[in-house]
Amino acid sequence: MANIIGVEQSLSNVEAALKAKGYEVKQLRNEEDAKNCAACVITGQDENVMGISDIVTEGSVINAHGLSADEVVQRVEKLLN
Repeated sequence: MANIIGVEQSLSNVEAALKAKGYEVKQLRNEEDAKNCAACVITGQDENVMGISDIVTEGSVINAHGLSADEVVQRVEKLLN
């Protein structure tokens, strides 16, 4: 499986930071988008508004609330390595 990272649409700074590190990024618009992702980055505003945590294992969901884009990238790297 490719390391595709799902990113909630409002997190464009995180999306840009992940792309800069060479990750393939996919915008999360609904729970279907999360299915083939190695990890999903959500805002944490509405923790399960799209049902993502039901589909992706808990360890693969990264709550970006209060984190900088760089901190999110570090968490993704730690999760995937």
